[in-house]
Amino acid sequence: MNKENENSTKFTTKLRSSLVLKLNFQMMGRLISVFFAMNMIIIVMMFFVFIWKAEEGGKSFLQSQNTPPFTEQSMFDDQGYEILAKDYPGKGIKLSNALQKKLPLNTKDARRSIAFSKNNKGKGILEKIYSIRYIMEVPFNNSYYEIIYLLGRDIRIFSPLFFIILIIELSIIIINTKRGYKNIRKTLEPINELTKTAQSFNRGVPQDVLLKDLAGAISNIDANKLDNYISIDSSQDELKDLASAINSMLNRINHSYQSQVRFVSDASHELRTPISVIQGYANLLDRWGKTDEITLQESIDAIKSEADNMKDLVEQLLFLARGDNETIQLHKETFDCTILIEEVIRETKMINDNHNFEVTLDSPAFISGDKQLLKQAIRILVDNSIKFTPTGETIFLKVKRKDNSIHIIVQDSGIGISPKDLPHIFDRFYRSDESRARKTGGSGLGLSIAKWIIEEHDGYFKIISRMDIGTRITMVFDQVTNTIEQ
Repeated sequence: MNKENENSTKFTTKLRSSLVLKLNFQMMGRLISVFFAMNMIIIVMMFFVFIWKAEEGGKSFLQSQNTPPFTEQSMFDDQGYEILAKDYPGKGIKLSNALQKKLPLNTKDARRSIAFSKNNKGKGILEKIYSIRYIMEVPFNNSYYEIIYLLGRDIRIFSPLFFIILIIELSIIIINTKRGYKNIRKTLEPINELTKTAQSFNRGVPQDVLLKDLAGAISNIDANKLDNYISIDSSQDELKDLASAINSMLNRINHSYQSQVRFVSDASHELRTPISVIQGYANLLDRWGKTDEITLQESIDAIKSEADNMKDLVEQLLFLARGDNETIQLHKETFDCTILIEEVIRETKMINDNHNFEVTLDSPAFISGDKQLLKQAIRILVDNSIKFTPTGETIFLKVKRKDNSIHIIVQDSGIGISPKDLPHIFDRFYRSDESRARKTGGSGLGLSIAKWIIEEHDGYFKIISRMDIGTRITMVFDQVTNTIEQ
């Protein structure tokens, strides 16, 4: 177990570390990309500021010299300009008239170019950058005059500021990397709990567990693991949603598992009773029934009765199992449910004459569904009314059309259902009174089957019950227009 825990810890640490590094690298990449884009924008903006300054200076220089021609001598002033005369045009770019008019040096046929100094051999990259020149060539009387501005001076002044910005950005990246690493680890801490919880579900039952202890081991797994929900700090909103979803899933799994365990336990209990009765009467026959006709007949009747009860129970269990596995095929058709009610009442009266039946039918009432399954659901409700209604009392069956729906009502004047039992009457094997249920022969599966049938037909139940007054159960279906009748 210690080795298993050690492996689990290593796996969790590796998973969390890989996620932390991945997220941290992504954050660093985004931060570097933002800084790179900002630096490029700053460089481009400063470059255009330098160019505009050069254009302004060229314009001022031309205005101060009045009109060309200028002297051919090279001249530098404190502002970093140089003027040269040429007999031929240079390789500069001639801008369009629309763009030319927006620049300070608004001279027709002017050419512009950017070049490095010619004496750059053996110099470093910074020296070459500092030697960049901006050349404005102005034509006049078949001559060309170059106004040269040394951009290197401005670049040299801007360089320290740019390096300071780079150092600040690098410091921000380092600080945010360390801080982000800690924050990401803290944020992903719940994943460690998720992983441990998920791994705990995968631990199998030890091989030396005896078969008779298997049920206890399974129950242990459920109690110790499916009930261990994940707690997330309220500040972790995204992971809180994930944990809530997982907790909801675990809750549904736990509820389903508990239902299955309870279902198997109840089914075993229900089958154990008739088996015990049959076994008891078989022993009675073996001892005394061979020669005693009364004992023989009593045993045969009891065995037949319990065998029939067990057969009915097994059939109900198989029906519910097929329903859970979605293997029951519904053969739907449109029919008048009032005719179906009449069939159920007619067949019921043939085998039961101890109760009165009052039928009110709002005919025709067409619905779409599997006629045999719906007949089975209605018969279940009628049988329950017969079981819990005193002899001689009346059972009411009604069919009503209401708000484009069909209401099939079964109402009795029996013992009723208590408020605490009412929410559970459709649970499998649920019986409010075990002794009374055993006396009436109920297994607690009839209403579960009826509920499955009604829901498969997109219907639902309405139930009103009062103790010692009676119960009214209403099945509601969508009404179907019969095109044949129309």
